[in-house]
Amino acid sequence: MTQPADHAPAYPVTDRVLEAMAISKRHCDELLPEADWLAKLARSDATGVPLRIKLGLDPTAPDIHIGHTVVLNKMRELQDLGHEVTFLIGDFTSMIGDPSGRNATRPPLTREQIAANAKTYYAQASLVLDPDKTKIRYNSEWSDPLGARGMIELAAKYTVARMMERNDFSERFKAGTPISVHEFLYPLMQGYDSVALKSDLELGGTDQKFNLLVGRALQSEYGQEPQCILTMPLLEGLDGVEKMSKSKGNYIGITEPANDMFAKLLSISDTLMWRYFTLLSRRGDAEIAALQLEVQDGRNPKEVKVLLAKEITTRFHSAAAADAAEQDFDNRAKGGVPDEIDEVALSGAPLAIGALLKQANLAPSTSEALRLVDGRGVRVDGAVVSDRGLRLAAGIYVVQVGKRKFARVTLR
Repeated sequence: MTQPADHAPAYPVTDRVLEAMAISKRHCDELLPEADWLAKLARSDATGVPLRIKLGLDPTAPDIHIGHTVVLNKMRELQDLGHEVTFLIGDFTSMIGDPSGRNATRPPLTREQIAANAKTYYAQASLVLDPDKTKIRYNSEWSDPLGARGMIELAAKYTVARMMERNDFSERFKAGTPISVHEFLYPLMQGYDSVALKSDLELGGTDQKFNLLVGRALQSEYGQEPQCILTMPLLEGLDGVEKMSKSKGNYIGITEPANDMFAKLLSISDTLMWRYFTLLSRRGDAEIAALQLEVQDGRNPKEVKVLLAKEITTRFHSAAAADAAEQDFDNRAKGGVPDEIDEVALSGAPLAIGALLKQANLAPSTSEALRLVDGRGVRVDGAVVSDRGLRLAAGIYVVQVGKRKFARVTLR
């Protein structure tokens, strides 16, 4: 049986080890147990053997948003320290459905949905991680062969009482909300991933703490040195209230067009901006604190928000794209027309404004289009449309809805 870290031989805690510890803890929510992680870092420093670090993501949607990059950024920092990073795609666990933080059973995905989503996951994660130093694994590699017998043996290593310590399970039980037996399998299978990979550290959001601790417990059951766990804060979405989520529509995808990414970042509140700086920016704490002081002393917070928007847009696109996005945003703010807008060809002139907006995909329905007209949110060739009965003759028009939606419509 492998000795646990706290019983391992004492290795010297060098300045390099202390620096690695500081990098590990920077902006994290929890690092448990710290003493064990320090011992692992010291051992790695003394022996030259890199530590095995694991991050698992279930491909529940085809795209990664910048909320995911909070933990990916931390993983990249540890990767740059020389440790071995495994990006684990939970193709097996996705079929169970992660119940973390939910008050109802989460619908599992089909194999076809998982395969389609997984195709883009690693490519997008590689925008943050170093692809040449990243291992990619799928947990179906060891979960599928486990079979019914292996699943029963695994389930025997964890008690129902401990499973019910999990907040979302206990709250649902008290409320009389159904809990399916298969939901208990999710933390077990995620924990088994740590056994299969013999991980030294597993990363996740704060909502994953219970699952990460299950992995630590199962490793002990299987005679392995227990992993440490490092949780990162969950990034609030654009609304500043709910965590960033595609299902809530408050997200910024890391492959979104540069103009959209830049504009969305500028749309966050002046207060939320500092949270984004802390969790997303690569600027040092001292530089961020200096920017906060400048704003307190009267600097326009929008100027600082532009710095954040340009940094993030540059990271996922380029500096030139970020500059162009800033110019595009300024043009829109001044009522100007962006350099690139959708070209739409429609027939049926003369066409009512409500029908035109719907057919040009500038409004989801004719009734919503007319509501926008009533709210003076529609412009044609720069002029506000105030008449919901307007009909446009054949011609070419630049149509604007709100501040950000444009289309050049050719009407025949």
